[in-house]
Amino acid sequence: MEDFVGRRNLIPPERLRELSERSDLAGACQMGSHIVALALSSWALAVSWGSALAIPVFVIQGVLLNYLFAAQHELNHYTAFKTRWPNDFFNRITGFIQIYPRSYERWYHFEHHRHTQDWDNDPELLSRGGPYTLGSYLPYLFGITYWTSRIKRTVMVALGDVPHYYTDQQRSTVIAEARWHWVGYASVAAVSLAFESWTAVQFWLAPMFATKVFQNVQNITEHTGLTHEADTVHNTRTIRSWAVFRWLAWNMQYHTAHHTFPAVPFHKLPELHAELVRYAGYEPPTTGYLAFQWRFIRQLMKGPETREGVGEVSIKN
Repeated sequence: MEDFVGRRNLIPPERLRELSERSDLAGACQMGSHIVALALSSWALAVSWGSALAIPVFVIQGVLLNYLFAAQHELNHYTAFKTRWPNDFFNRITGFIQIYPRSYERWYHFEHHRHTQDWDNDPELLSRGGPYTLGSYLPYLFGITYWTSRIKRTVMVALGDVPHYYTDQQRSTVIAEARWHWVGYASVAAVSLAFESWTAVQFWLAPMFATKVFQNVQNITEHTGLTHEADTVHNTRTIRSWAVFRWLAWNMQYHTAHHTFPAVPFHKLPELHAELVRYAGYEPPTTGYLAFQWRFIRQLMKGPETREGVGEVSIKN
């Protein structure tokens, strides 16, 4: 994705080069803090298990696990670390935890960048099977069909059923990768049964499956309901949020900036967003998580999502 730019002649090339500088230190701080937070929540879940305090800790554990998807996303772009190997190393780990093999997600995501909001070519839209209805949206929002489709997809790929947008070379890679993933999951299950242990369920699967809604509000808000024209400044949304959520999501709330200039690393996205607004002369489509959900669900109560998108008015400076 290094050569991909969603909107040319918007930010001066020299400034864009400055913003595209990657940092091992920034990546280590972000990845390290996420790992430390997970270690602390796991400890807290262990000591509080069986008490009422375990409920909020369980939720925190699940949120931290689900937001590893933001780490996986950044690692896939090779923008988390300047040095290449840590991106691959941590990406394999996050892909395993998320039941989302690294190479499969990487190439899937790059097709999403190349064809953002294109009903015929964007894999994020193709995997939906069409516009949302209220009946299809709510189960996805709360993670029910999200996880069933994720698991089914990984099984199908392991069996050799790969979507058409992967090349022949990519097909062989993602099939082998999916098979190794399932060998790993089967090994975890076998060890758990041998030791009669619920550790994998208690600290990983149950909290991650149960709390997907907290991360889905990020994923869904990024594009849903916007124009399907090929312009990342208008078909991608910026999300207003608190600092803790920006940390959790590796600054992906600045999603318009990211989609327009995906070679810029996560720690530079606030600056990139400011530059985008400065040179474009207006704010990109911007909303909050709950504001979008309230608006979109009300729309779905009236009828299915339109293929054209409902759009949002950009704010002039």
